[in-house]
Amino acid sequence: MPELPDVTLYVEALARRVTGRRLEAIRLASPFVLRTVEPPIAELVGRAVEDVRRIGKRVVLALEGERFVVVHLMVAGRFAWADTPGAKIPARIGLAALDFEHGTLLLREASKKKRASIHLVRGAEGLAAHDRGGAEPLEVDLAGFAAALTRERHTLKRALTDQRLLSGIGNAYSDEILHRAKLSPMRRSDQLDETAMRALYEATRAVLSEWTERLRAETGDGFPEGVTAFRPEMAVHGKYKSSCPVCGGTIMRIRYADNEANYCPTCQTEGRLLADRSLSRLLKASWPKTLEELEGG
Repeated sequence: MPELPDVTLYVEALARRVTGRRLEAIRLASPFVLRTVEPPIAELVGRAVEDVRRIGKRVVLALEGERFVVVHLMVAGRFAWADTPGAKIPARIGLAALDFEHGTLLLREASKKKRASIHLVRGAEGLAAHDRGGAEPLEVDLAGFAAALTRERHTLKRALTDQRLLSGIGNAYSDEILHRAKLSPMRRSDQLDETAMRALYEATRAVLSEWTERLRAETGDGFPEGVTAFRPEMAVHGKYKSSCPVCGGTIMRIRYADNEANYCPTCQTEGRLLADRSLSRLLKASWPKTLEELEGG
């Protein structure tokens, strides 16, 4: 799922291309991608784009007269830009196209589960309904960050990815943040002392800033391509059974629902393995408590 750094790059690339340009058409390859019919498409067509912004993980095109196109890419949704006006929507993976006189913004989703969505919105109040309310991690100070993180009692993994608490962080960057902060993903948010909270705050800002700058450097003036949650430069996310770049230990994971958390036992959990629900139900008392036990050491 595109997260804050990726969505920021999309916003910046789109702002360079469509700010001041008139939306000429919205074409739908899948009627299900459009989740609202009020206001109708005709009410937005012909209006110029005044701004492109991010709300959480959503990309917003702000048009004249407080009309908005809100796109949530979800897990597998991606944008592509074609310099050809009226470009063809790709078969099978194409969902929609937004046409401008000088090019086309294409929305694609390479997944059988079509979760990406477009909402057409009228007015600031309607737009506010799409804001989950989480604090912006690169704008909030330490006190605000701590207040947001501890507003509800969750594991750190869940707290970081809850859009009602913090905005724009998902599965991938939360893994990287927690590894940088040397904190267990299953530690409770209300169990952090001042030192640990500061470490988490600084790791959050550092990881998101560094990755945003890295992606900017890779993209340049082009349009973001190959947006993915799994990058070889990441320390732990998607690196199950690989070596930790810090200590050389083995990266482990825990699975829950349709998600997973990746972590280094040595760096983050004092060598303890976290119980993977999908396995611990079967292994019960045989579930290893340390990395050494798992690897037979």
